[in-house]
Amino acid sequence: MREFLQLLRQNRNYRYTWMGQVVSEIGDNFNNIAVFALAMALTHSGLVVTGIMLARAIPVVTIGPLAGVLLDRFDRQRIMIASDLVRAVVALGFILALTRERTWLLYLFSALLMLASPFFTAGRSAILPTITSDAELHTANSLTQTTQWTTLTVGTFLGATIIAIGYKWAFFFNALSFVFSAWAIWKLKASKGKGFRAERRSLTETEVVRPWHEYREGLRYMRSVPLVMGIVLLAVGWATGGGAAQILFTLFGEVVFNAGAAGISIIWGCAGLGLLLGGILGNWLGKRLSYKGYKLTVFIDYIIHGSAYVLFSRMPRLDLALIFIGLSRITMALNSVMNYSYLLRTVENRYRGRVFATMETLTWSMMMISMMGAGIASTHYSPRTIGTVAGLLSSTTAIFWGWANWTGRLPKPDSLKIEPHEVEVHGDPVT
Repeated sequence: MREFLQLLRQNRNYRYTWMGQVVSEIGDNFNNIAVFALAMALTHSGLVVTGIMLARAIPVVTIGPLAGVLLDRFDRQRIMIASDLVRAVVALGFILALTRERTWLLYLFSALLMLASPFFTAGRSAILPTITSDAELHTANSLTQTTQWTTLTVGTFLGATIIAIGYKWAFFFNALSFVFSAWAIWKLKASKGKGFRAERRSLTETEVVRPWHEYREGLRYMRSVPLVMGIVLLAVGWATGGGAAQILFTLFGEVVFNAGAAGISIIWGCAGLGLLLGGILGNWLGKRLSYKGYKLTVFIDYIIHGSAYVLFSRMPRLDLALIFIGLSRITMALNSVMNYSYLLRTVENRYRGRVFATMETLTWSMMMISMMGAGIASTHYSPRTIGTVAGLLSSTTAIFWGWANWTGRLPKPDSLKIEPHEVEVHGDPVT
């Protein structure tokens, strides 16, 4: 925790980025709660909620490749600001959907909101190595991810409170949060020799009108660096079971343990606590492990992660189940922090937009398939059976990672000149 505070105090650029993240992500959760609650209040149909979820997921999958190309082609700071401002306008648009006759607007604005999101989320990842020093990068990544999990919990609670005041206020605060985020990103200052635009060769006429060629170049780069490809596939492999796991929390709280809304809340609460603990542990451990130790830790953690979710699914009592869902989230967060740190240190600046956008696209695609599969399976099988399968699917990721590691297919990239634990931490501020 001391390292997090030191980073925020000394690094002006990261401080503004973090402030924007906190406010905008809390606003995102205002929107999530408000939209789904409004959909149920207007239609009393779970099918409508499913449709809105798909309306949000499909744009991320389709726009991701273009977002990656543009982030590597143009000024990332300006693209992120534009993304925030567009989302602010769209967030206000939800106010028009407060009547049953305009329910269709929930689908439209949900899709538009997520259509602009990858330009910001992938852009934030792409600029992180630019606004931090080598010594700060791992801590900055850890704090960014831990903050994301914290705002999920806080935003969900505050969102429910604001909805009690009125849906209009929830949508208004969501729009205001994007404006604040745009202001925070606008305050970033590029240091000498470090701009927010990736250095690259001049574009040919073909590349200008056919960005698919640039995207394919990014895919070739990913395949050429085994560690990058391995980490991306880890995220996709986790999503095979992770997507289903997200919707099972409600079923376990309501159906399996018969605990109602309180049961759902406490399951999410323990999951959130596990993510926070895992993020802090990932920050501490990631600086002390060698590359070899990191690869072994990932293998062990994925086995524990999937196994713990299987045990959560089989526990006869809620109190016992909470122990294992917490353990599952701890290992998930630990892996996420370490994997992202290695990805940030490995990927060349000119490819970062495409790599992070592709990773987000592939993960969302698999999440969507997993969620739909779990939804269909829930009409034929019990939540315990679906949860067991989801945990086993996530665990199989460890088998492929372990095979790649022990057969020499994950060599240390040339870009990793030194290990994280060999970086000397200085107190000089980075502006």
